[in-house]
Amino acid sequence: MNSIIRSLSAVALIAALAFGQNLALPAGAQSSELSAQTTVAQAPPVSPGGVDPFLWLEDKDGARSMAWVKTENDKTLPVLQGDPHYATLYADALKIAQAKGRIPVPSIIHGAIYNFWQDDQHVRGIFRRTTPSSYASASPQWTTVLDLDALAASEKANWVWEGADCYWPAEQRCLVALSDGGEDARTIREFDLGTRSFVPNGFTLSRGKQQAAWEDANTLLVSREWNPGELTSSGYAYIIKRVKRGQPLSSAVEVFRGEKSDVSTDPFTLQDGSGNRATMIRRGVTFFTSQYYLFTPRGLQRLAVPLKADIRSLVGGKIILSPNENWTVNGQSFTPGALVAVDLAAAKADPAHLKPQLVYAPGPRESIDGVQATRSQLLVALYQNVRGRGMVFSPRANGTWSSRRLNLPDNAAVNLVDSDLHNGNAFLQVTSFLAPTTLWAVNTSTGSASVEKALPAQFNASHDAVEQHEATSKDGTKIPYFIVHPKNMKLNRRNPTVINAYGGFQISETPFYSGTLGKLWLERGGVFVLANIRGGGEFGPAWHEAGLKTNRQRIYDDFYAVGQDVVARKITSPRYLGIEGGSNGGLLMGVEFTQHPSMWNAVDIQVPLLDMLRYEKIQAGASWVGEYGSVSVPAEQAFLAKISPYNNLRAGTAYPEPFIWTTTKDDRVGPQHARKFAAMLSAMQVPYLFYEVTEGGHGSGANLKERAHTSALEWTYFTKKLME
Repeated sequence: MNSIIRSLSAVALIAALAFGQNLALPAGAQSSELSAQTTVAQAPPVSPGGVDPFLWLEDKDGARSMAWVKTENDKTLPVLQGDPHYATLYADALKIAQAKGRIPVPSIIHGAIYNFWQDDQHVRGIFRRTTPSSYASASPQWTTVLDLDALAASEKANWVWEGADCYWPAEQRCLVALSDGGEDARTIREFDLGTRSFVPNGFTLSRGKQQAAWEDANTLLVSREWNPGELTSSGYAYIIKRVKRGQPLSSAVEVFRGEKSDVSTDPFTLQDGSGNRATMIRRGVTFFTSQYYLFTPRGLQRLAVPLKADIRSLVGGKIILSPNENWTVNGQSFTPGALVAVDLAAAKADPAHLKPQLVYAPGPRESIDGVQATRSQLLVALYQNVRGRGMVFSPRANGTWSSRRLNLPDNAAVNLVDSDLHNGNAFLQVTSFLAPTTLWAVNTSTGSASVEKALPAQFNASHDAVEQHEATSKDGTKIPYFIVHPKNMKLNRRNPTVINAYGGFQISETPFYSGTLGKLWLERGGVFVLANIRGGGEFGPAWHEAGLKTNRQRIYDDFYAVGQDVVARKITSPRYLGIEGGSNGGLLMGVEFTQHPSMWNAVDIQVPLLDMLRYEKIQAGASWVGEYGSVSVPAEQAFLAKISPYNNLRAGTAYPEPFIWTTTKDDRVGPQHARKFAAMLSAMQVPYLFYEVTEGGHGSGANLKERAHTSALEWTYFTKKLME
């Protein structure tokens, strides 16, 4: 249920802007640079409490809505697929997506290496395994454990893999989650890795937005909609029951009940290599505030941690957590974003009076990204000015922690992949814009790190360079951004440039290697910018909270400042400048489209939020009140009315022709926002392109072909707008 998405590459991505007048042309720009834009006809905006002429498009799967979608797709696809660039771009995107040389991302289960894999022969994918020694070889010998294509065919379903949770330490019985077409709702079924089959009469949870955790080998803790209507206003479960093996769900016994006003309530279990186990419940009061409950010998009791905190791992009998607000306890103070350890045995004995110990406190330009445990150490990915570092932390007998930095490449992102609780082995990924991604094998006991596998180059990066700059936002804050460009780039204001950002939910945007971006854009002379605007987590919780609710205009100012900086450096100008972002980043695109339409000549709006006066009523929108605010609060409603893209389209304004795309199966943000925005543009007689993928959930498609198709459409659009 993590926030919204990133949607550019395999590792993924996403963007925001400012109030005020439409931007005048920058110095030196010619009026002809805006020739592709169009003046809109008269059409009234939708104001708070006003009549919404396209409310009917919120009927997600209704016949009238789907007929409208078909008509729109039938108009857009011939335009983009009929473009002379499309066939080559699609062929390149599909080749990259299905390449056999991709790194098989490892998952360590009971000493074996597992991987979920899709290619042209396995469209929905296979779950497979091999030995560690075979995995380390150039050509691993895989054994298929579960074939989703065969399963889907036999069950006449469009199954999409959502992962497996295996009961530790045996790790033979697993809860396999599958969704229909990629939606968030899923079925959960018990699977035996030994027999490579679903367990006869095993645990089975029918479709729903639900979570399950192993309490013991024969017991699950499950949060789901037990009876019709037992969901929060966000559409998630708030009642947790204990399900025993062999008993029907109707016999499940309630163990915890949240409130309908909560976001969600979920069970989870942590275990460490020493055999310690912590079974817990997280009650999500809002998206960013939670109460944690621990099962103790005296029953379920609340753990005295801050409301804004993330429980990350368990190692050596210590619960590892990060407070996202100042926390003073037992005479010690911990800053937001710190890494803190709490003794599990002491917490079970007295959960109301904890004695936490500091593991690591990030500096002002640092943030902790990923945390994973091995048998007796913590492997941590952290960022210093958006540059990745790998660290190993080991507990000392006196409660303090030692640290060791891994010898990894600089100027790259570091992403944790998986770790083994039985020993010190782990995997992490190092990725950057121009160097193919590498998978590193790490031993946290010795501190060794070496390349296990490397992705073959997917595009020619020899002619490109990467720089990091800073833009100055409206309030004086320095906003870092990366720019990837040809080495021989001329500063003539004519370089086709795309800016990407996300700006929300404390999600950090870091360097990444994308064959699709490289082959379809960079290799053809395009420039790419990744902006680290506020709202993200690049510099810890404070960087995120600076843009919450009515302070959100700062995020949009940051993005606009990056655009201005790129133009001021004479790299590009509005005629050759495009922007893209998805989900929350799609909202950012909508704001930029309405607040500064003359600044951009191409706007790629991906699976977006756009109607911010009704977002709480659409799909899981109510869960994000902690990020955006609520129309039930007058000051917040007034702010949302000012920035809501759908409600701020204005007659007589010159807008660029946007590409708006979404998916029918998106049950998180929902396709309703994109549909209504396109319909309003149509009523205003503003040219636009709209496409709705019928599968894929909150993303660009349910399989490699669908994702390659969507990517090709996007880069065809940018090519038409910025390169021709």
